Amino acid sequence: MARTAHAAVTELVLEIFRLNGELIAMGDALVGELGLTSARWQVIGAIALAATPLSIAQIARNMGLARQSVQRVANELAAEGFVHFAPNPHHRRAKLARLTPRGESAYAAATARWTPKASGLAAGVKIRDIDAALAVLRHIRTRMERLDPSGAKKDIRNDA
Repeated sequence: MARTAHAAVTELVLEIFRLNGELIAMGDALVGELGLTSARWQVIGAIALAATPLSIAQIARNMGLARQSVQRVANELAAEGFVHFAPNPHHRRAKLARLTPRGESAYAAATARWTPKASGLAAGVKIRDIDAALAVLRHIRTRMERLDPSGAKKDIRNDA
C-alpha cells in the first residue's frame, strides 16, 4: 500500500523535531565557550544577517518565534554586552537591536566554528538535494503560517 501524504508529512515533522533537538545540542556545545547558547546565537544571527536594524518584534516574526521569548534573550544579550538597543525613528517604544563589537566578534567566532560543521553535515549530499529539502520545508512552513494560532485553516488546501 502506498504511503499517504499525511503519513509522509507526519514522518517529516517527527524527523524535524529530532533534528531540532540535535541542532540545539550541537549549537550549545559549539558556542558555549563564546558566552552563547543556541537561542542567543539565533538572535545574534538574525541581527547580524539583517539588511537593516530590526525591532524585537521583527526579529521574532522573521524567526517564527514568540516576541516575548526573543525579548528575554535580547535582554540577556544586552545585559552581557552582546547587543544594545537604539532608538527607532518609526516607533518610539520598539527599540532597534544592534550588535556591539562584542556581539560582532561572538557572531564571527560562532560562524567560524559552524562552517566546518556545516560542511561535514553536507558531506555526501548533493547540493540540489539540499535545495529540494529546503524548498519542501519552506513550502510547509508557508502553509503553516497561513493557519491562525488556534490551528484553524485560512484556506490552505487549494492554494498553489
